[in-house]
Amino acid sequence: MPSGQKFSWFWVFLITLMLVLMSSWVQTEKTIETVPYSQFLSYLDQGQVVEVSISPEKVVGVLKNAPEGKPRRFSTIRVEDPDLVQKLERAEVKFTGMRESNLLGGILSWVIPLLFLYFIFSFFLRRAGGGLPKGGGMLPFGKSKAKIYVETGLKTNFDDVAGVDEAKEELREIVNFLKDPKSYSKLGGHMPKGALLVGPPGTGKTLLARAVAGEANVPFFSINGSEFVELFVGLGAARVRDLFEQARGKAPCIIFIDELDALGKARGLNAISGSANDEKEQTLNQLLAEMDGFDPSTGIIVLAATNRPEVLDPALMRAGRFDRQVLVDKPDRKGREMILGIHLKNIKMSAEVSIADIASMTAGFSGADLANLANEAALIATRKKRERVEKQDFTEAVERVIAGVERKSRLLGPEERKRVAYHEMGHATVALALGKGEVVHKVSIIPRGIAALGYTIRRPTEDRYLVGRHELETKIAVALGGRAAEMTFFDDISTGAGDDLDKATEIAKAMVTRYGMEPSLGLAVLDRDTAPMLGNHMGNRVGGYSEKTAQQVDQAIKNLLDQSMGTALSVVTSNRDFIDRAVEILILKETMDESALRELWEKHHEVRLKAV
Repeated sequence: MPSGQKFSWFWVFLITLMLVLMSSWVQTEKTIETVPYSQFLSYLDQGQVVEVSISPEKVVGVLKNAPEGKPRRFSTIRVEDPDLVQKLERAEVKFTGMRESNLLGGILSWVIPLLFLYFIFSFFLRRAGGGLPKGGGMLPFGKSKAKIYVETGLKTNFDDVAGVDEAKEELREIVNFLKDPKSYSKLGGHMPKGALLVGPPGTGKTLLARAVAGEANVPFFSINGSEFVELFVGLGAARVRDLFEQARGKAPCIIFIDELDALGKARGLNAISGSANDEKEQTLNQLLAEMDGFDPSTGIIVLAATNRPEVLDPALMRAGRFDRQVLVDKPDRKGREMILGIHLKNIKMSAEVSIADIASMTAGFSGADLANLANEAALIATRKKRERVEKQDFTEAVERVIAGVERKSRLLGPEERKRVAYHEMGHATVALALGKGEVVHKVSIIPRGIAALGYTIRRPTEDRYLVGRHELETKIAVALGGRAAEMTFFDDISTGAGDDLDKATEIAKAMVTRYGMEPSLGLAVLDRDTAPMLGNHMGNRVGGYSEKTAQQVDQAIKNLLDQSMGTALSVVTSNRDFIDRAVEILILKETMDESALRELWEKHHEVRLKAV
């Protein structure tokens, strides 16, 4: 019989038993009349009492002749009466002692607390473990929390995923195997047990895994890596065992583990106990054992996703477990057009909106960023009560995603507005003068986001995958352009360049310590954090190079920053007239777009050529 029916019949039996007991108790109570103690004494004096039973709490007796319509049996609450026995003897009444016995009360005193504890226990188990197990066993702690999607409930396919054509081709073979496993064993080969989807956040790794299951029409077990990690040792390992046991029952199927790095980090010494016998490592060991234990011909494919493959345990990455690594990278310009085509197909757009132009403005955006951009543009157009989404709505949405929400409540004083305008035009001027691969899209002094009092948006003219030393130095100079403008046009510098200095320092540090662009230091990579490998978990920095080399690194970073600042100062000083004129327009209009900046820049150069 199904467990649900067992549960129902149990309650039917329990309720029936309680009704029978209550009925018996009610019938018993109807045959006994409760009288005052004084009435009991009156019965004794009249010789009406035949016999009594005495307990510490009450006296129950039988009358010779009961009044008309009254039961012969009576009971009364016992009071403190030392002469009761003598009175009974004088009246020649038979009396006995009696223990209190209430069958129903005794049963309920046990049943009600147990039922209360059962319901409380069940409630907390459902909150903690997703409900009581249906297949035996009282505790669900070792049950897997994986969400199971069957063929009829999974509508995602490869048509819903764009911009990752290479990854789709790599996974299409897994789809074909799940549809026809026998065809792959004809020549003695077998499919890999697992495939690891690697890429930055928001690139569509989870969506791609769901598309594989949707294309293959097989059950899809989805779980996050952090859901295996529990406080008590052994619970995570039990959930791994239960997950694979469920998968074997529904094979062929796909097991998808999102955020694998939460579970599969490299094993090492525990910082507190000094041992490797902790919950996370036990869970990882069980996952390794399960991936070794199942037969690939059963049709179970393990997919996992992570954006931190460098921290995964080497045993997890060896052949026979996650045999394939599929790169799911940020889309190129063509990929962004395809992704935007999917997200914009249900949005009413103006005819002047060009998906290609939007794709060119969104270099570096992931698929999730583009989905957010399309939604933001639609919301902006709705807020402005437009019939269709216009081009300026997408431009505003890009600014919103990059720089944050416009903060109209933050009002700047005249001096602050002027300083912010010169600061932003410093960035724009250096970018116009030196940036060959970038276009200054917009300059604004409208506060946005958490701390930005103004912003300069630049976009690359094409997708770039390699950056040269000269281009990196230009990026540093552009980042320092705002500080250079403050030094040129004001007597004092401000805190407005804090974020710019941080970005410039990061680029300079990478050039020196990662990319081998400092001749005096050679080609050695100097920024590896060796502390985890050496077991130092207490926050002490274990350097991978000597103190002398560290001083050389610091000096090389300083030299790069000083050199780039000199370049920025030179550009700003030689274009003072352009900056003064642009600042006047910027203070008046608050924003300058690409066309206005380009027109003003070309006029400035014409004037300089005539002067020469």
